[in-house]
Amino acid sequence: MIAPSRHRLLPAALAVAGLALAAIPVPASAQFGLGGIVYDPTNYAQNVLTAARSLQQINNQIRQIQNQAQSLINEARNLASLPVSTLSTLTNQINQTRQLLTEAQRIAYRVRDIQQAFTQRYNGANLTASSSQMVANANARWQDSIGAYQDALEVQAGVVGNLDGARASIETLVTASQSATGALQASQAGNQLLALQSQQLADLSAAVAAQGRAQALEAARNAAEEAEARERLRRFFKR
Repeated sequence: MIAPSRHRLLPAALAVAGLALAAIPVPASAQFGLGGIVYDPTNYAQNVLTAARSLQQINNQIRQIQNQAQSLINEARNLASLPVSTLSTLTNQINQTRQLLTEAQRIAYRVRDIQQAFTQRYNGANLTASSSQMVANANARWQDSIGAYQDALEVQAGVVGNLDGARASIETLVTASQSATGALQASQAGNQLLALQSQQLADLSAAVAAQGRAQALEAARNAAEEAEARERLRRFFKR
């Protein structure tokens, strides 16, 4: 009966002994060797931690380099120039409209020419002229009015002719603006669109000026004709 009890206590004793050995702290300098290879758990842990920190630093440096590269790419895009330009087209359209204005018949768009024309055949001083001179002035005024209306029609036709070029420029610039890769390209596209708008406003101003010139000369002609008619009537009854 005693032998079986000893066999049952032996495993328990070995387990207690094992726990006691495990509870004993291992010194930092403890080393274990197997086949001549020395293994230090503390140094191994420190080496692993050092390697992990070094790897983290390398990853941080790689991210910084990537961010700097992306920043340079963005700056390059922002500084990229717009590949299209409508400046020459706009300049040609403005020059065409200006050329039509400079070809104004008889009375040009200059203050001195207007003053000279009105002095010669529009103002009241001509009422003292002879009947033949009045007829000549009346004919000259009629030619002024006809020429002014023709000029207005030509300017309006030129403005309408510029619409096709303006439409093509708008399509080009809008497409370039939508595909712009940077701030500079978008800004340049916007500036060219503003230039196109200015050109269209210039055409509109030219058309309004030409039409206003024709209407003003017609009104002046009617006023002069009325004044001369009264003078002729006065001379008729004076006879």
